[in-house]
Amino acid sequence: MGKITKVSPLAPDAFPDLPVIEGVAFSAAQAGVRYQGRTDVMMARLAPGTTMAGVFTRSATRSAPVLDCQAKIGLDSADGAAIIVNSGNSNAFTGKNGVVSTRAVTTAAAQTLGLPETRVFSSSTGVIGEPLPHERITAKLKELAETLDKGAIAAAARAIMTTDTFPKGAAAEISIDGKPVKIAGIAKGSGMIAPDMATMLVYIFTDAAAERAALQAMLSELTDVTFNCITVDSDTSTSDTLLLAATGASGVKVDGATTAFRDALHGVMLDLAHQVVRDGEGATKFVEVAVTGAASDADAKTHAMAIANSPLIKTAIAGEDPNWGRVVMAIGKSGAAADRDLLTIRFGDLLVAENGWVSPAYKEADAAAYMKGEYLRISVDLGLGHGKCTVWTCDLTHGYIEINADYRS
Repeated sequence: MGKITKVSPLAPDAFPDLPVIEGVAFSAAQAGVRYQGRTDVMMARLAPGTTMAGVFTRSATRSAPVLDCQAKIGLDSADGAAIIVNSGNSNAFTGKNGVVSTRAVTTAAAQTLGLPETRVFSSSTGVIGEPLPHERITAKLKELAETLDKGAIAAAARAIMTTDTFPKGAAAEISIDGKPVKIAGIAKGSGMIAPDMATMLVYIFTDAAAERAALQAMLSELTDVTFNCITVDSDTSTSDTLLLAATGASGVKVDGATTAFRDALHGVMLDLAHQVVRDGEGATKFVEVAVTGAASDADAKTHAMAIANSPLIKTAIAGEDPNWGRVVMAIGKSGAAADRDLLTIRFGDLLVAENGWVSPAYKEADAAAYMKGEYLRISVDLGLGHGKCTVWTCDLTHGYIEINADYRS
């Protein structure tokens, strides 16, 4: 985790210029949680009246910070709030020590910021199974509080990185009833990425106003078509946390029926989800898998994820081999309804197979040329119904092995 220097070839050219969200300020510091000389802790301070919503991993071995956030997220409060995140150590599978460390951080942060402890949400990401040296974090709380800056979201994005090769951010600015509304989000994620909720840390902020129940419903619904539709390696993290904070500073109230806001939030979430895939450990290709014609949407997702998670398919993509037989294999093993003789498979616009056999028009050379691109699309129509689903993944290269073999060193 401390050795990664090469930025993903799929990374954006630069971190985006995110808008200031009134009602939230950020800071970051070097606490030495695992590595010296690395920014590894961030704080976000939220104004009174902020509404919080969250979605979390469903892992049976989720971390102490996740359990703490889950206990707090459903509580209504007019108080301000804070988010504090460290990288380097996930505080997961640490037994009672994990609870003690989480409470030590949230209690000290609450005292420093003058907040109820129930309004401090913490996250930890990094190595599993090692006690969190929480005193290194609490020693930095005064510095973090004194350096809060509403324009420091980029520094916060960098502080939460682990095996990430670039910080991730996305934003949207829209007009509702003639008034501007802004959304800005940051994320971390590179490996241990599979949907259950998202396998990453994500923090999204908006100056819209929303009731907690409405904000939560919107977030949960949009998570299913964004973060729950990506995979890098089929492994679900113990620490996944997605928090959405609505400060209300714009004075514009929104809910699930506010189409412009919902669409903008969806766009920010999908952008961040795609960036995580583009930063997949060792990734060199971004792959969209689109399944249509399934018996149901659920079946379509089952097929899509079987394709996206197949090591055989992912290594073939890494080797730029148009091995469409592996797509047939993945569909057959998924367990969802399929009929061999109704399948249609395409690589990009190239018709590869149809009617249970390779297409007469298929040319291996054309498909091999297509596979050399950085952005690929595999589409499958099952010919059974109207179910559909699109998911996103990346290739599986030797770089993935190198990163994870050295992860704890």
